[in-house]
Amino acid sequence: MNEGRVVNLHLCRERLQPMTQVQEATAVSDLGLEGDQHAVKGSARQVLVMDIETLRALDLSPGTIKENITVEGLDLSTVEAGHVFFVGDQVTLEATGDCLPCARMDAIRPGLQDDLKGRRGIISTVLNGGTLKVGDTIRVEPSREAVGA
Repeated sequence: MNEGRVVNLHLCRERLQPMTQVQEATAVSDLGLEGDQHAVKGSARQVLVMDIETLRALDLSPGTIKENITVEGLDLSTVEAGHVFFVGDQVTLEATGDCLPCARMDAIRPGLQDDLKGRRGIISTVLNGGTLKVGDTIRVEPSREAVGA
């Protein structure tokens, strides 16, 4: 089983603004994280999950590349579209694919867009809402069908 823990949570309250670090967030089914500008019904990019190990390797702080959930100990390189994240006791997210680094990454640091290719995290949608907190466990399973979601 691929399991880790949530080490940071961030919300992007307004487009092109810095992320706000929070200790807990409310996930809303088929919407995203309450208060986040990416919370849009039907969007494939409601929540971005990123691993701290990659951030450290690139000398980046959590939230810098606009991720909502920063995890530790979870191997995101094996996550594919359709896989399901289970966060804490309530929240489930469905992976919709890799997050492609955009040109805005180079505004953070020249060359960062290229550095992040294939490593910017996993975009996902909220299947089941609830509260998620820093310190929650997070695990990933192969697909909605495999877990009966």
